Amino acid sequence: MKHTSWRLALPLVAALLLLQTTSLPQRLDFWLYDSLIAAYPGALSDEVVLIAIDDKSLERLGRWPWSRAIHAELIRKLDQSGARTIVYDVLFPEPSSDDAELAAALVAHGNAVLPMHLSTAPEGSLMAEKLPVPALLEVAAGIGHAHVELDADGLARGLYLFNGLGEESWPSLASAAAAASGEDSNLRQVPSDVTVAPYINVRHDFVMVPPPAHDPTIPTYSFTDVLTGSAKAGAFEGKTVFVGATAAGLGDTLPTPYSGLTAPMSGVEFHANGYSALINDKLVRPVDSVATWLLPLAVILLLAYFMPRLRPARTALLCAGTLAGITLAFGTLLVGMQLWLPVANALLVPLMAFPLWSARRLAMTNRFLNRQLDELGRGHQLHLAEPSQRNPTQLLEHLSTLLEAKGWWLSVDEEVLAARQLTRADQPAALVQGHWTHIDSQSWLKFTRGQRIYHLGLMLPASLTREANRRYLQRLALAVTPGKTDSHTRRENISARIERVRLATERLHSMQAFIGRSFEKMPDGIVVTDSLGIIQFVNGHIEEWFGEPRPSLIGMSLVRLLHGHDPRESPAWTETVAETLTLSQSRTVDLQVRSLDFLIHLAPFELPDSNQSGIIANISNISELREQQRQHREAIDFISHDVRSPLVSQLALIEQLKRRPGEIQPEQLDQLGRLARRSYQLAEEFVQLARAEQLTETRFYECEFLAIVENARDSVSEQAAEKGIRLQLLGHEDLWLNGNAELLERAVINLLTNAVQYSPDGSVIMIQAFQAGHQACLTISDEGTGIAESEIPHLFDRFRRQKSSELSRNHGAGLGLSFVSVVVEKHRGEINVVSEEGAGSAFTIKLPVINPV
Repeated sequence: MKHTSWRLALPLVAALLLLQTTSLPQRLDFWLYDSLIAAYPGALSDEVVLIAIDDKSLERLGRWPWSRAIHAELIRKLDQSGARTIVYDVLFPEPSSDDAELAAALVAHGNAVLPMHLSTAPEGSLMAEKLPVPALLEVAAGIGHAHVELDADGLARGLYLFNGLGEESWPSLASAAAAASGEDSNLRQVPSDVTVAPYINVRHDFVMVPPPAHDPTIPTYSFTDVLTGSAKAGAFEGKTVFVGATAAGLGDTLPTPYSGLTAPMSGVEFHANGYSALINDKLVRPVDSVATWLLPLAVILLLAYFMPRLRPARTALLCAGTLAGITLAFGTLLVGMQLWLPVANALLVPLMAFPLWSARRLAMTNRFLNRQLDELGRGHQLHLAEPSQRNPTQLLEHLSTLLEAKGWWLSVDEEVLAARQLTRADQPAALVQGHWTHIDSQSWLKFTRGQRIYHLGLMLPASLTREANRRYLQRLALAVTPGKTDSHTRRENISARIERVRLATERLHSMQAFIGRSFEKMPDGIVVTDSLGIIQFVNGHIEEWFGEPRPSLIGMSLVRLLHGHDPRESPAWTETVAETLTLSQSRTVDLQVRSLDFLIHLAPFELPDSNQSGIIANISNISELREQQRQHREAIDFISHDVRSPLVSQLALIEQLKRRPGEIQPEQLDQLGRLARRSYQLAEEFVQLARAEQLTETRFYECEFLAIVENARDSVSEQAAEKGIRLQLLGHEDLWLNGNAELLERAVINLLTNAVQYSPDGSVIMIQAFQAGHQACLTISDEGTGIAESEIPHLFDRFRRQKSSELSRNHGAGLGLSFVSVVVEKHRGEINVVSEEGAGSAFTIKLPVINPV
């Protein structure tokens, strides 16, 4: 039990010492003092009167400072009215021509107190005393310092009764007034045995001035009313009269706990209240600091001794009783004895002791839970770094690399951390914290890290994905947000161990959610079965590919699902699934579902520490791969037949010419040229198609579509002229888009070449370029033979020739229109054809423009 007491006492002492590094105890002490002293204000002495240098007096007597003759006139008026003591809270440190008149008035009254002030010397090195001029100093009945001490919270609650430089100590203005009035029989300065340098500020006897009662308040009269005789008769008879500034413009104001910062109290009123409390013996004196620390230490010893020996319910009563006893002692000393004992530290001890001891009791009952949590805590944790936690420099590097930014800007406050093609002048004036601002190709963000403000700018490339990149930036959580705390968290913070339970549970939930979301986002379909081959889990791809809702799939046999969509006899699905489960061997099988090609990989699994097992089926969509294999075979066939045939003919013709070099006919050379041109044409079409298929947006740039169409028209104009065909271009509007001008021009040339080949002599080919909404459109219409309806669905397939082409003299590889289709697709556009046999054809291309109307 003895060791238990020390285990409670030591943390309490440590916590108490730690609290001293904050302002909490001091603010709590001030709040307790202000609340209680305001509830029991001291009674005002009826011997105090206040004469205010207010706005009314300034308006009638002129700007401040006034002539000292005016002050002399006031003193004579007060002397005539029978004032016992006059206390001036106005400094007279500079000589004046009216000093003699003012001194004469002071001598005539004989009981006037003047203020002094301690201020920093002009060179700012040492303090100096600002006393009244010698002519006034010699005739004053007393001199008092006008300093009021501000507490740590910036409010005035008290003052030092004695203050001065070195061994010269001056009483406060209230003390000097009391001495002049004969009211200070018990107020004496204790002489010091320590020799002090004459430039050191020495203060003694700090006291706290209680607030005055609101009703009645100190009788106050305007300075100008006293001079004009408007004050009430007999108002100053036998009174101690305080004279000072109350006008706001003179700046002699003090914030107090009772008047606040919005309506501060004038300095002369504070001194008058201090004088009233002094002569009524109501000044509050702080208790010695030793007692301030002995009290919390005594409370710590008391609680450390009794709490381990009491039941939990009684420990709460002990803490509550201790709080009540400390509060009662505090109130008794303050109200009954005018002694202020700071008790914040003592009050905080039981407030800390009860939760500390309760936490220890809970810790002792949770040892088994701790061991389980330790085992759980050793498991793998899943954590994805938040973008808002990354270093701003790394953040810029990652974003510029990911989005292929052409330029960037990163600054903190006024310091530039990184810049390329962007300057501070490009930064928008009004940026909203944590929200991206997009202007043309630039995207800007303002965010904070700690107390520092960062500005991040990116210059995004002019591509079709710019809008998608902007939406991606908006989704990124780059601003730091404070952690969320709910009532559930606060309830579970009773014990650190229970908090660990919550964190462990959240980790498990996060892991499960991550696994579930990962299965959903995987590019492959996932099916999980139990040991009987019954489906327990599927992701979204399985729903989509098999065309069945998830609820109907859960609980279905995997064999039934596969056999229902791809029935087969050898090997049967039953055999494949059974071998996977019984032999624990993986299987990989082809699968066809709804005209799509798949590859299904069946892998057995067993759960650790249990006898449960099952199958994880990974289904990959290989339809695109199979299509690429088909295209590869077609390319091989094309090379082996279409390209090989003219080359073989050329070689045969060359061998024939070698045997008879002297009999070379022009017709033979023409034939050889035609074969060579056909070989070149086939190879060129194949190369152009390969280039189109490898085209990416990184090779895009801003280009004008109408100019591309005009260049393509000029390229085929000679071919059209040979047949007397007129190419009529309609369009005058600039159509700007992001793309590859070279491949777009080749695609238009292919369309125009086809139109010329299949058009009769002397016909017209209409070329229309225009903008429709957000698209640039091109329509090429001819008057040719048209296309059969059955051939239109396969018109853009590779190596596909029209029947009319085979019957005519227009031989090709069937790659021209396929090339056009690929180029349009790479530019995120569309192409369609309208044709009727015998009436011509119309091909239309639609491409997205940069600035839609």
